[in-house]
Amino acid sequence: MTPASTGPGLTRSGRAERSAPPDLSTPLTARILIVDDDERNAFAAVQALEELGHDLVVARSGEEALRRLLDEEFAVILLDLHMPGMDGYETAELVRSRKRTSRTPIVFLTAIFRDEAHVFQAYSAGAVDVVFKPVDPFILKSKVAVLVDLYLKTEEVKRQSAYQQWLLDEHARVKAEAALTERALRQTEARQEAILQSLPVVFTSRAAEPPYATHFVSQAIEAITGFPSACFLQEAEFGLSRVHPEDVEQVRQALAGAARTGRYACEFRWLCADGQYRVFQDQGVLAPALDGAPREIFGVLLDATDRRMLEEQLTQARKMEAVGQLTGGVAHDFNNLLTVVLGNVDMLARKAEDEARRARRIDAVRQAAERGRDLTRQLLAFSRRQHLTPVILDVSALIRDFTPLIHQAVGEAVTVELLLPDSPLCSHVDPTQLETALLNLAVNARDAMPEGGVLAIRALRETTATGDWVTIEVEDTGAGMATEVRDRVFEPFFTTKEVGKGSGLGLSQVYGFVRQSEGEVQLDSAVGRGSTFRLRLPHSGEAAQEVRAAAPEIEIVGGSEKILLVEDDPTVLSLTHDLLTGLGYQVTCATNAAEALVILRSPAPFDLLFTDVVMPGGVSGVSLARTARELRPGMAVLLTSGFIGEGAVTADVEFPLLDKPYETSIMSTKLRKLLDAGATPASTKAGSVAAE
Repeated sequence: MTPASTGPGLTRSGRAERSAPPDLSTPLTARILIVDDDERNAFAAVQALEELGHDLVVARSGEEALRRLLDEEFAVILLDLHMPGMDGYETAELVRSRKRTSRTPIVFLTAIFRDEAHVFQAYSAGAVDVVFKPVDPFILKSKVAVLVDLYLKTEEVKRQSAYQQWLLDEHARVKAEAALTERALRQTEARQEAILQSLPVVFTSRAAEPPYATHFVSQAIEAITGFPSACFLQEAEFGLSRVHPEDVEQVRQALAGAARTGRYACEFRWLCADGQYRVFQDQGVLAPALDGAPREIFGVLLDATDRRMLEEQLTQARKMEAVGQLTGGVAHDFNNLLTVVLGNVDMLARKAEDEARRARRIDAVRQAAERGRDLTRQLLAFSRRQHLTPVILDVSALIRDFTPLIHQAVGEAVTVELLLPDSPLCSHVDPTQLETALLNLAVNARDAMPEGGVLAIRALRETTATGDWVTIEVEDTGAGMATEVRDRVFEPFFTTKEVGKGSGLGLSQVYGFVRQSEGEVQLDSAVGRGSTFRLRLPHSGEAAQEVRAAAPEIEIVGGSEKILLVEDDPTVLSLTHDLLTGLGYQVTCATNAAEALVILRSPAPFDLLFTDVVMPGGVSGVSLARTARELRPGMAVLLTSGFIGEGAVTADVEFPLLDKPYETSIMSTKLRKLLDAGATPASTKAGSVAAE
């Protein structure tokens, strides 16, 4: 047997080993050994002791009894003195010689040795009592019961003592583990603090309800703000109070959103101790509430000032690169056009030529001007500043009707496949610009398939996370694009074609038109796998309108009505004045809105206001037109503009618009339509309005 432990054992990890406590709930029982070679005597003893309720074990000889005692423990031994072989005296001597059984009570049973000498010898051999045969069952039961009771009480004392020792050991173990845990905790806290100090990150904990008071902030906060953590802990509003006024609301909304979504993220400017604003990136999660405690938001704060500065520098560099590319492309194309214009004008001014040559020069000037106009419109399309005339149209029907022109554009080597639904796919879009976009995509696909191929055009309805769309897919089987080309393909004047083979404005026009129509453009392309352009236009549930092609406006028709012309550019004003007076109109000129209003408030009659949209002085042509309508309700209005900026003219403006540059035939036709639909000449007088 191992020696008794004097304290809790230790595991390799240094923790005290935990043992099970002694069982105090199970009743104690005893075992009684009956040693007798006579089966009748053994049986009689068993009968007498059965009522005690203990385990009774019978051995037929001293040798058998000793074998039992090697492995088993007994409360009492009933030992017959007279046995063949090893008698009771010898057996008792051997029992007493073993440490384990030296104190086990022995009661001798004898029918022969009744004299005092034998009784004395029995007590000398270690017996605690002698019972003579035939055994009186009551006497035997009483004697054994006393000895068994003494044994059980002793065992109970041992069990209680073991339990007390277990309690002491357990207390020592818990105390040792607590000491180890506390030491490990201190080490962990020190390690965590060192990590927090070394990271350029601030860890925070704050209340989940306004004013979002700070519960914890790591010491790194002082390095990026100049304020110690105590400032944030002592004043609930301190953190929010130094957020830039323009950013406070978004920070509050982000924190409030954490209660709904379980997380938040925001970026804001914060006033540091040095009086400078720095950009912080703040993000975190809402911790679950435990045992009814208030909820907390755990987050991390990063100083994003340098990153933001680098991003702005990169953005500015890209803008400058784009501007350089754009201005270079514009300068190249316009210089070519102006060379044609100036050269031919110079030749017309310097020498007299026959009418045919003079007409060719004038036609060259016109063609150059028209190319400049188209170039300007493409640039406006890319920048989403072109004037659109959207209608509700069936996209599938428009593609079908436009397919013959696509066939002509791509040539016989390219097979055009249409995959269009039978049901209408309606969208609110400018049909002319959509046709131009399809033509640009078809020409781009043709150039990507110099040896021929397949151009597939599909139309379908899609519902995505961004909206309900009419999607047009234009797919070719051409060479595809490398990543660096794909990333720049929508930039104006960017082209991979040879000089003179492409302007680099076709795809930029597609992109600008779709975005201005509140749609999306996607491109999938890889080298050797062709390209797929997806134009997503907002789906409309309204029925399609009938789109009629505009009849060519050739006839120039004038009139005699009175027109107020407002234009800030002196050369355009002079030219337009000459055009209008040449058509027979009576024209009064103003160079800005203020001059025009003075004229409109005078008694002079006018039938139509013809005004530029973008003018100096802070009053646009749209505002002027609306004021004119208030002063003279019957007056017709025609707007004109070469550039439609943000907040100026949109599709919802109630007045018709004539795009610059315009031809005399188009201008005269629009004027006549407006004047013929209005009042009689010179009917809108300021004096009559004032009299009312």
